[in-house]
Amino acid sequence: MILLTRKADFSSAHFYYNPSLSQAENERIFGKCANRNGHGHNYTLEVTVAGEIDPVSGFVVDLKQLKDILEREVVSVYDHRHLNHEVPEFANTIPTTENIAVAIWKRLDGKVPNAKVLRVRVYEMPDLFADYYGESA
Repeated sequence: MILLTRKADFSSAHFYYNPSLSQAENERIFGKCANRNGHGHNYTLEVTVAGEIDPVSGFVVDLKQLKDILEREVVSVYDHRHLNHEVPEFANTIPTTENIAVAIWKRLDGKVPNAKVLRVRVYEMPDLFADYYGESA
C-alpha cells in the first residue's frame, strides 16, 4: 500500500454559535468568533488516499480524477460560501475546523475509485489544522 496526498484550496466564511446557549455564553466560549456576521478564511485541504500502485499507469489513483472529485465534492460546494448559511451539513453543526474535516471526509468517503480515503486535513490558518481519519481511527 502507498499513500498519496492531494491539496485543494477554498475560501469560506463562518461563525461559531450554539443556539442552545445564551448570547453571553456563546461570547464567553467563542469570543469574537460568535459574531453572527461571520469572518472568513482561506482554507487548505489535504486529502490522503491509500491504495496499491497500478502496474500499468504507476498511479494509486488517476490524479486528474482525484482533482475533479475534490473540486466537485468540496471546492465547488464550500468556496466563496458562508458555511453556516449555505452548506447543508452546517445548518445544525458549528463549522469548526474539526467539524469541517469530518464533513469533508463524509463527502469523499467511497468516492475515490481504487483507493480509500485515509486522512482529511483542513488548515484554517497556517498554524491551525485538524486531521480526521474516519470513524474507525
